[in-house]
Amino acid sequence: MDIALLILGFILMLVGILGSFLPVLPGPPVSWVGLLLLYLTKAVPDNWWILGGTLILALGITVLDYVIPAAGTKKFGGSKAGMWGSIIGLLVAIFVPILGPFGIIIWPFVGALVGELLNKADQKTAMKAAFGSFIGFLTGTFLKFVITAGYFVFFIVVAIKYAGDIFSF
Repeated sequence: MDIALLILGFILMLVGILGSFLPVLPGPPVSWVGLLLLYLTKAVPDNWWILGGTLILALGITVLDYVIPAAGTKKFGGSKAGMWGSIIGLLVAIFVPILGPFGIIIWPFVGALVGELLNKADQKTAMKAAFGSFIGFLTGTFLKFVITAGYFVFFIVVAIKYAGDIFSF
């Protein structure tokens, strides 16, 4: 059973890394479940502090991933209309996946642009705010990738440390 948990956890780690780039997969929480499966093996001793801390980090990064594009819009001179446009664009990308994986990049940008234009901003200000949304998206993706890659390295280190116990027959 330990080997099955290890293999499933490893697969979830890889899926979590993919999820840091694909909008349909919540990368950090999926990677965290992979860590949980590793710690559920009989060979790896329970460490609820590590599991709790990594869970809080995974959930925090997931929430930030939805907030950062709107914050980027505001940072680059966008108004509340641009921030709301970015959030609405992100929701469109998630629930109406037109344009596939590129929608998660394009829709928040378009939403911020439309929000600013509806707020009577000039075209230059609207483009700047939309660019801020795009930068926010890239920042969120980078953070998710760093966390999931870190979880993957941690998974490998712990799995190697207890490999003798996991693979003892």
